[in-house]
Amino acid sequence: MKHRYLIALLCGFLALPGHAGEAQPNAENPEIEQRMNKLAEDLRCLVCQNESLAGSRADLAADLRREIREQMQAGKNDQQVIDYLTSRYGDFVLYKPPFRAATLLLWLGPALFIAIGGIVWFVTLRRRRNLQAPQIDEAARRQAARLLAENEDKQ
Repeated sequence: MKHRYLIALLCGFLALPGHAGEAQPNAENPEIEQRMNKLAEDLRCLVCQNESLAGSRADLAADLRREIREQMQAGKNDQQVIDYLTSRYGDFVLYKPPFRAATLLLWLGPALFIAIGGIVWFVTLRRRRNLQAPQIDEAARRQAARLLAENEDKQ
């Protein structure tokens, strides 16, 4: 009988670390929780690589979700929360940064690289089209034929 209690207690202690890292959902206000989850999908985790704030399990991401939840409970709309986060962490926190002079290369870079590749491709094709076969005089042609015939005789 004592062994059952001891095993149950041991299983309970083993399960604690797995539960400790989970974000606690705010079940008091499901509307705010839904807004927070939707907004957190569009925000980047600052310590994880290519993970959204909603999907990250980092401590900083949990703190930011809590901060977002508190600001929403204080009555701020989504844009005000985003403005707060970008003023604090910069545009890096956004998956879709705004179109500005600083982000111009980020937005237009792919089109620019495709255009440069198209120009290089066009110029290369044009040069190949303009290439002409080298002119071989009759003496060189006869010498090449003689060398080929000698080579065939050796084999």
